[in-house]
Amino acid sequence: MNELLVRIISGLVMIGVALAAAFEGGDFFALLVAAVATAMFWEWWTLTRSWGPRWTVGGFVYALLPAISLLWIRERDARGVDLLLWVFIVTWATDIGAYFVGRAIGRMKLAPSISPGKTVEGLIGGVIAAALFGGAWVIYLDLSRILLILAPLFALAAQGGDLFESWIKRRVGVKDSSHWLPGHGGLLDRLDGLVPVAVLTALVQLSGLA
Repeated sequence: MNELLVRIISGLVMIGVALAAAFEGGDFFALLVAAVATAMFWEWWTLTRSWGPRWTVGGFVYALLPAISLLWIRERDARGVDLLLWVFIVTWATDIGAYFVGRAIGRMKLAPSISPGKTVEGLIGGVIAAALFGGAWVIYLDLSRILLILAPLFALAAQGGDLFESWIKRRVGVKDSSHWLPGHGGLLDRLDGLVPVAVLTALVQLSGLA
């Protein structure tokens, strides 16, 4: 099967599971988040276990903080699911926009020593996609207007998270964090952008701005 088709089908399945868990909330969402965080930590440990205990502790925090953030966002109030879906939309739009724009017109390398496939054009495409789709969700559901400004900024954070995980893989000398997800690699490969977006959104919500 064509690699892009496998990637699309696998991505749609993951999106479907994430949306079902988000709408269900409660124990189902909590168990899924806990399972994913555990798998993320396992992948991190597999990659960095020879780097010393500080990296192990760092990986635990790296997996724990977004898990707590997602649970906080979803369960804090009645509109938590709307904000949680905004987190997903911004992250997914960034990833998808960067991927397809980069493939279509990407020429200028963003960080060739870390991730040779990423381009400046892809970065811009991801930011624009996050601003458009995240902004549309904000307007449609009448969420806090601060999110209109934060969508493109968090898109940059998401791509920063992607580059950070790419740097770890480059240092280890592997292409993917694992091989669990057909066409996508591992959970760290798919959720590296969600980590900063989830944590930053939880902080914004905690501050009362969203």
